[in-house]
Amino acid sequence: MIPEEDFCSGVIENRVQSVGLALEELLVTAQKQDCLTVGIYESAQLLNVDPDSVVLCVLAADDEGDVALQIHFTLLQSFCCDSGITILRVSGGQRLQQLLRAVDTNRNQEHSDLHCMLVTNPQADHCRLQEVGNYCQERRCVDPWVPELVLQER
Repeated sequence: MIPEEDFCSGVIENRVQSVGLALEELLVTAQKQDCLTVGIYESAQLLNVDPDSVVLCVLAADDEGDVALQIHFTLLQSFCCDSGITILRVSGGQRLQQLLRAVDTNRNQEHSDLHCMLVTNPQADHCRLQEVGNYCQERRCVDPWVPELVLQER
């Protein structure tokens, strides 16, 4: 018989992996549908002009020591919370770069600022948006801070 602690740990790990894959699919689909805004400055501009179109804010934070970046994150988080936009912090910047580079090969577009990404257009069929949103909501019930997720390198 599997001890309850080990079982719960395995279930949580599988859930996190599933949500990580869902987030990856969501970002790729949103980029293909031209519903992904990438970059802190670009995201701030969109939030200023059309916050109602944003359904998810992803903050990629591999460098916790960058004070300026943390200030930007605090402001973005505050705005998103006030606007009812789901927020998720992720680590795994190299994985994000791999994902978005693979989609942009025909556009020859390199994303240098992957610290903030906004998924937009609530009418679009965003694959796996609900799974990511449910995970964020569940995590906020356990911990009032912004939910975090680690993307696995491949």
